[in-house]
Amino acid sequence: MRVVKYPLESEWTALLKRPALHDRELPAQVASIIDDVRLRGDAALFDYTARFDGVDLDSFPVSAAEFAEAEAAVPQTLKDAIRTAAANIERFHKGESFDGFRIETSPGVECWKKWLPIERVGLYVPAGSAPLFSTMMMLAIPARIAGCREVIACSPAAADGRIDAATLFTARLCGVTKVFKVGGAQAVAAMAFGTESIPGVFKIFGPGNAYVTEAKLQIMREGVGIDMPAGPSEVAVLADQTCIPSFVAADLLSQAEHGPDSQVVLVSTSEQVINDTLAELEKQIVRLPRQGTARRALENSTAILLDSIACGLKLLNDYAPEHLIIATENAEVIAEGVTNAGSVFIGNYSCESAGDYASGTNHTLPTNGAARSFSGVSTASFMRSVTYQKLTAEGIRGLGPVIETLAEAEGLAAHKNAVTIRREALGL
Repeated sequence: MRVVKYPLESEWTALLKRPALHDRELPAQVASIIDDVRLRGDAALFDYTARFDGVDLDSFPVSAAEFAEAEAAVPQTLKDAIRTAAANIERFHKGESFDGFRIETSPGVECWKKWLPIERVGLYVPAGSAPLFSTMMMLAIPARIAGCREVIACSPAAADGRIDAATLFTARLCGVTKVFKVGGAQAVAAMAFGTESIPGVFKIFGPGNAYVTEAKLQIMREGVGIDMPAGPSEVAVLADQTCIPSFVAADLLSQAEHGPDSQVVLVSTSEQVINDTLAELEKQIVRLPRQGTARRALENSTAILLDSIACGLKLLNDYAPEHLIIATENAEVIAEGVTNAGSVFIGNYSCESAGDYASGTNHTLPTNGAARSFSGVSTASFMRSVTYQKLTAEGIRGLGPVIETLAEAEGLAAHKNAVTIRREALGL
């Protein structure tokens, strides 16, 4: 992990550049997969599952027997932990308000908004280097709260042709009974356009590798919604002399172990904190089963020494991290100055892992600077609003001339006439 001391503000962008997948062929490869799945349906999915996942399947839906076997296979302690986490996630996501409003904007003109669930949604749950059953909770629970009529999920099968038992247990706990053994760009294509086995949906949620992310971006151009553009995971820590360096190092490593293209950033006003944290990284990394992955991620990562917390906050607002940990004196006050971040963790005991699993907030968050304009997944992500308006005769009488004037100014005669014909019918 490189250390940079007191960089100029003009150097910040280059200093914090995210690692990128330099593969010019990726978009064309993904487009080919999407087109093939759209053309050949299940036949294409069988071929890609054998080629990419090394699994020969005879069907994609998870059977009732597989759900039952999975539930029996999950240890009771893990079941209890999943239930506790799910309860917290549900409690938080139920806190969102979707009360509509109705207002009279002019005499006889009423406008209102109504929130409705997206009818059919698809959840993508990764299972590459590690099955992320926690993602099932983060997506399925707000989908259920929103009232989506149909919720399906796709996740890659392991070499034995089965989906991870904890993922299936979590799916059923959260009300998802339609789970399909397919992953990658082909799963995104299947949910976008439908196949013989997998129904098409209106919006697709969930993180994934570069192929999954590219597929989501491409199907969005076809009119299918996605939660957000997402890339490799990242965390930034803002720390001063009141932090606990061993805690900071543990948080940095918790993101670094996600993948070699993950990025972690430490910003501090104390050179001693940086030195102590780097020493702790070396102590802790040797105990990690995924230390090779974490070390490669640290090569993409930076510790930055600045002269003030205010300067550090400005740098991190520019960076817009997926996760931001504030380990400083008066951390909650400092957090009020955050403008760009996916999720914020306040104080020495607010580890990023809490948000990943069980605090209640959602861990599906914008990465790669997208936090400047995107929010993390929430119950609202599974809903959309519809606006209504109702004009009485009084309303068209009063507002009609305004509409006619505006339409005429834009040269849209038919728009004007739609008002004029009504006003004439009223004898105006």
